[in-house]
Amino acid sequence: VHNLWNPQAMKKTYLFYDIETTGLNKAFDQVLQFAAIRTDRQLNEIDRYTIKVQLRPDVIPSPGAIITNRMSIEDLTTGLSEFEATREIHQLMNQPDTISLGYNTLGFDDEFLRFSFHRNLLPAYTHQYRHGCGRMDLLPMTVIFWLYRQAVITWPQINGRPSLKLEHLREANQLTAGPSHDAAADVRATIELARRLFADKQRWDYLLGYFEKGTDAHRINEIPPSFESALGEHRKGLMVGSEYGPRQMYQVPVLSIGNSIPYPNQTLWLRLDLPALRETKAASIDESTWIVRKRYGEPGIFLPPHRRYWKYLSDERKALVAENLQWLQSNPTTFQDIVSYHRNYTYPFIPNLDPEAALYQIGFFPRSDEKLFNQFQTAPLEEKKKIINRLSSKDAQTLAIRLLCRNYPHNLPENMTVEFDAYMRRVNPPDKEKTLVDYKGERRLTPSVALAEINDLRDTAHLDKNQIELLSDLEIFIKRNFPQRKAGRQLTIGKNF
Repeated sequence: VHNLWNPQAMKKTYLFYDIETTGLNKAFDQVLQFAAIRTDRQLNEIDRYTIKVQLRPDVIPSPGAIITNRMSIEDLTTGLSEFEATREIHQLMNQPDTISLGYNTLGFDDEFLRFSFHRNLLPAYTHQYRHGCGRMDLLPMTVIFWLYRQAVITWPQINGRPSLKLEHLREANQLTAGPSHDAAADVRATIELARRLFADKQRWDYLLGYFEKGTDAHRINEIPPSFESALGEHRKGLMVGSEYGPRQMYQVPVLSIGNSIPYPNQTLWLRLDLPALRETKAASIDESTWIVRKRYGEPGIFLPPHRRYWKYLSDERKALVAENLQWLQSNPTTFQDIVSYHRNYTYPFIPNLDPEAALYQIGFFPRSDEKLFNQFQTAPLEEKKKIINRLSSKDAQTLAIRLLCRNYPHNLPENMTVEFDAYMRRVNPPDKEKTLVDYKGERRLTPSVALAEINDLRDTAHLDKNQIELLSDLEIFIKRNFPQRKAGRQLTIGKNF
């Protein structure tokens, strides 16, 4: 098995990174700060990078993000354009033999950047596999240390419960100075945390294998099946991840039921500690069963059902697992229905999905368009305009036109500015029913919703003077740049930005 940590892989470097964003919507929000530190495999620093990104004219910053990041509107008007900044980020992450990682990067940052790459006509996935590149995440590794090697650092308690938030770990262990929710400070804290964990080199090296597809798959497949059915072999174990929380010791017992048919890189795991499982009928599978979807080389971390791992389950959960396993084997028809339902499940198709949110629904663009994207990246502005007309995909043309209108808004053809004006009207709809939605069906933040959130925060949140001022400035910014309008009112690109 070719592992990330074998001698041939020592030329690889780690790129620890963090981003601060305008909000949590991965399809519609944008990066405001990107910070990264490159190290060798022994965590010795090689280089540092900080990229500040200018706010796009179509983005409404989330009030919650503004008071968390404490970035003023004035700050948001300086920096590189999103197109220039995203190209730099993409180059850093795609430098050969780069392993990009951070704290919860595979839970948030990586997918956020994936949509940024897509929106800016850059390959969205190459940093995962091409030229020796790969990805890791320090958060699931930290969960394993919390479970099995607590002596390595001090573990914070917040309101009597353990917390794995980076800001709490940083304070409890004095990892680094600087404000929380600042990309550069969070990267420094992440590396210092990694160095503390790295002190247990044997465990660190073993955990690296969970982020290498071949090793992860081998470890799972070598576990003896718990039982066999007409559907194949079924392995029992524990899926470990921060999303399960401290009450469940960050882990849930699961049973393998095969791979997804429409998404064959996803392995499917049936959760075994829920009483509702035994109430499952053919018509209630979606409500009474819980499936964990896992790709090899990505979280969660799967542990075999050895006693040293299984002991963290309460007696009640162990009993539920035993009862559910017996019920599944005693009801093969229902079990087959459960497996068939989840293996054949497809994510809902969202009609008229905006191209920026349709990364997964669109799939890959035609090869001819991908070649044109490469030319587009470095072409002079006049040539960029010509390349757009040669793209065969309408979605690709839309993305390219928006890219030019956001980043190079002057002296553009009228057809492009007219199309962008129409898009800006959709960003600021007259009623919420016309709000753009993302790939999960979640609504894009609109000016009216943002203003309502500002008022709610003023009434309910405990804000300091600086946060109150930031919200006031944001309110003025929204009202000036996204005036309340009635259906049919025209907007002009860049008029007030």
